[in-house]
Amino acid sequence: MTTEPLAAPVSPKTATGSPARFWATAYTLLFLLTGTNLPTPLYRGYEHKFGFSPLVVTLIFAVYVASLIPSLLIAGPLSDSIGRRKVLLPAVLLAAVGSLVFALADNVGWLFVARLLQGLAVGAASGALTAALSELEPSGDRRRAALVSTVASVGGLGAGPLIAGLLAEYAPSPYVLPFVVEIVLLVPAAIAMATLPTSRPATKWRPRRPSIPATMRGVFVSSGTASFLAFSVIGLFLSLVPTYVTKLSGSSNLALAGGAVALMLACSVIAQIAASGRQPLAIQITGLVLLAVGLVLLAVAGGVGSLALLLAATVIGGVGQGLAFLGGITEINRVAPKERHADVLSSFYVVIYLGVGVPVIGVGFLATVTGLLTAVQLFAAVVAALCLLDTLALARKRRELT
Repeated sequence: MTTEPLAAPVSPKTATGSPARFWATAYTLLFLLTGTNLPTPLYRGYEHKFGFSPLVVTLIFAVYVASLIPSLLIAGPLSDSIGRRKVLLPAVLLAAVGSLVFALADNVGWLFVARLLQGLAVGAASGALTAALSELEPSGDRRRAALVSTVASVGGLGAGPLIAGLLAEYAPSPYVLPFVVEIVLLVPAAIAMATLPTSRPATKWRPRRPSIPATMRGVFVSSGTASFLAFSVIGLFLSLVPTYVTKLSGSSNLALAGGAVALMLACSVIAQIAASGRQPLAIQITGLVLLAVGLVLLAVAGGVGSLALLLAATVIGGVGQGLAFLGGITEINRVAPKERHADVLSSFYVVIYLGVGVPVIGVGFLATVTGLLTAVQLFAAVVAALCLLDTLALARKRRELT
């Protein structure tokens, strides 16, 4: 019989949320991340429009991550001290400005500025929104709040490329309309954040180095490693796989390129919903194994030029990513102390976004030397091996708890 701990719901008496506020906060997380991923299927068009190489795409991605991580580290503890509303409302407004800059872009410099603004916005909001969902969940159930958080996060990652791909392919003004739609969608989010309840500061805020409470460092390392690997695959799909898809298919259809990313993330969402309530450690192990299988299929698909194998890799990798992420954030959400909830979650998101950004930047540089196909295959082989190594470590930890 396993002794792995389950998430304990908070007493309903301590829950501060209403269903309307809870779902409005989930809506904000969903469409904030939707906006930051609208450019995914458009980068190939930007390359031709503004005359830059695939390497510049990875640099644009790097600017996003470089602005996001300091924002996470500052805004998470800040929201614990001054309240969620004072951090989240400016973050939503900043995201809208980032979309506006994309809509107005007439050279590559605008793309760098837009991504910098989006990185600041997502960094400020990620930890605070996830903590707010836990606090506003009507029954105080942190497990349910974690599920909604992961579904909204991954749903936004998938909705962005799909919406932008469809609008860019079948509607006028392909490099303007997607961002106008995003600004409109952020209006209800801004209203929701402006009406969040105020709270008294739990602690006085001051800048400090990132740290994790000693009681949860083991959980943070194990869950953080699994989520880092899961999101390194997401980073690959968001930045380079749309180009990979067009090369394999011979089609320049932007909806197809965005659809490959959306399919992966839809599978992630479905897997998370199906696995809700299961042991977090067990689903992380299952997720990492499936990620490794999906990466192997991705490498083989490129070698043989098979869209069918690419589809299989997308589905299996998506399921694996969803399970690894859900298990990780459920564990973190369970053990994070209340007075440092957003602080800890922001540090966890730092690990996630490093996974999104750092490996794929390396792949981008490698692609300039070896070509995109070889770079993706090498990435797939290395990350698949790391997934299996982490699986062994988590399996050993699980045996120790039984």
